[in-house]
Amino acid sequence: MKIRQYIKRQKELIKEHKGTYKLYKFLRFLVIVTAVLSFLRGSYESVALCILSLLLFLLPSIFEEKLRVDIPGLFQGIIYLFIFAAEILGEVNHYYTAILGWDTMLHTINGFLCAAIGFSLVYILNRNSKNINLSPFYLILVSFCFSMTIGVLWEFIEFTADELFYLDMQKDFIIKNIGSVTLDPTHSQIPYQVKDIIKTVIYTKGGTQVVIPNGYLDIGLLDTMKDLLVNFIGAIVFSVIGYFYLKNEGKGHHFLKGLIVKPKP
Repeated sequence: MKIRQYIKRQKELIKEHKGTYKLYKFLRFLVIVTAVLSFLRGSYESVALCILSLLLFLLPSIFEEKLRVDIPGLFQGIIYLFIFAAEILGEVNHYYTAILGWDTMLHTINGFLCAAIGFSLVYILNRNSKNINLSPFYLILVSFCFSMTIGVLWEFIEFTADELFYLDMQKDFIIKNIGSVTLDPTHSQIPYQVKDIIKTVIYTKGGTQVVIPNGYLDIGLLDTMKDLLVNFIGAIVFSVIGYFYLKNEGKGHHFLKGLIVKPKP
């Protein structure tokens, strides 16, 4: 199938949800405008991120086509907004550093969405199998574990990128107090505490001196644990909602229905 025909097919799938398709077109327009402005500024890395975002926008319709499932319009809309917030606002427009808590918000939403994906996968299996009948608690446990696994794998990616390319995906934090057994002069594994740090000075072999004001630089541990914690919170929130959805056999939970992927007839 030609690329043009394939993209046309994806658009037809998106049009099945008119409101979501309007959101898709609006966000796509903003991404294209951002790409043009970035190109004019000579920011080719931002242009690449815009192209990546446009490709990611096609993922819901591709999954619908390849996996023969129906992704609700609400779920698709949240995915589009998440991609736009993470790539265009977060990376291109530097919201990760400009707006306090931006990264935390996205990781929380990611935990919620991944739990919804895990829930849908097991829910489809449970509904369409004559030999498997899982309890609501087990379904929720699997969806929760799925979300946490995705969160951990993403932290592995961030760690690898930081170690190989020094991208600082695991954002730094300035801290004023540390406890370290490495600094213990007796070497008896007793945490040596350093408190009220006002400045850290780094000397390199080449003679460069770097001054870190107001404390000591944590290079990723706090960010990783914070990301996993909020991912945990997002997964827990979905798990609680999903549990009552199953207990009530789907009655009265219109919001959750918009997040459950179902097989096409």
